[in-house]
Amino acid sequence: MLELTMTEHQLVSRLVDALRELPDVHANVERWELGGGRPERGLDAEVDLHVAGKSLAVLVEAKKAVYPRDVRQVIWQIRDASRVWSSSHSGDAVSLIAAESISPGAKELLRSEGVGYYDSGGSLYLPAAGIYLYIDKPPPKTLVKSIRSLFSGRRAQVLHALLVHRQAWFGVTELAQLAQVSPATASQVLSELERFDWLASRGQGPSKERNLREPAALLDAWTKQVKSDRAPALSRYYVPATKPDALPMRIAEALEGRGVEYAISHEAAAQRLAPFLSNVPQVRLRLLPGQASEAAFAELGARTVSEGANLAVIEATSAGELLFRERLDGLWLASPIQIYLDLIRGEGRSKEMAEHFRKERIGF
Repeated sequence: MLELTMTEHQLVSRLVDALRELPDVHANVERWELGGGRPERGLDAEVDLHVAGKSLAVLVEAKKAVYPRDVRQVIWQIRDASRVWSSSHSGDAVSLIAAESISPGAKELLRSEGVGYYDSGGSLYLPAAGIYLYIDKPPPKTLVKSIRSLFSGRRAQVLHALLVHRQAWFGVTELAQLAQVSPATASQVLSELERFDWLASRGQGPSKERNLREPAALLDAWTKQVKSDRAPALSRYYVPATKPDALPMRIAEALEGRGVEYAISHEAAAQRLAPFLSNVPQVRLRLLPGQASEAAFAELGARTVSEGANLAVIEATSAGELLFRERLDGLWLASPIQIYLDLIRGEGRSKEMAEHFRKERIGF
């Protein structure tokens, strides 16, 4: 959850400063008190704006954070307050939401409704007759941090569970057990996803259940986050005297013989589920490290290399990274969701393969 680090007054002041920085723009603010039964109740400020000889009032409602779920209520609130304002004022006016952070989805909805917005990252959208201002800047750090935490660690396990079982309805406890997290973590993730308007819900109280209504939107957001994150570290090995098509099974037999949990991912897994490449010369997998895996590598004769690797290993920090793996032809493969996200991070033709794999295997 985002914590409020800016007051409404600071937000409006920064909005005015941003407007004043634009050429041939003049802006001044009049602030109203909230409450007290005033007719302007529901608005935090009126900004008198002059742009290249044109004048209008910008009616501002300040919020902490705005997500898609909030947009309808916010639009209704500010439009209702604007109608009250217009009944006692002359001149043109435009409604605008100022917030510390506004999610990309919420911005898109506000633009489609013709409602202006400003966030603390400096993004500005102001549509009016004869005046159109649009500045698109990276989201503020508070929103970036909040979104990054949603797609990492145990929270990501909850997202993984929802995507793999996207047709199911879950209570908090059931989802927590499936994702191997605490009920508190599952509940927090569900609350965040509801703010993005990606969930459907039914029931009330302890019997309330949710379903992932927008799996494509969630996977798109996760994909975007993966592209901005640093790729996990790889330990690279060369396993001698093994043909590429026989390598996965030989590695699997050595690991399983030592009781090592693993999941093959990237191209080697995708090729088995949705063929795309003529050959895959390298096996990439996740495993839980330890003496058993070291013994398995020694049995394989694997040696550490910087070039020419045919085995690359991502050391998992918990069993949660191996969730929803699937058994196929004697091999443990990562879940299709994990395979896709790993391909997005890959090199060469892996991104092309990711698009093919998502279409053919994931389907949304």
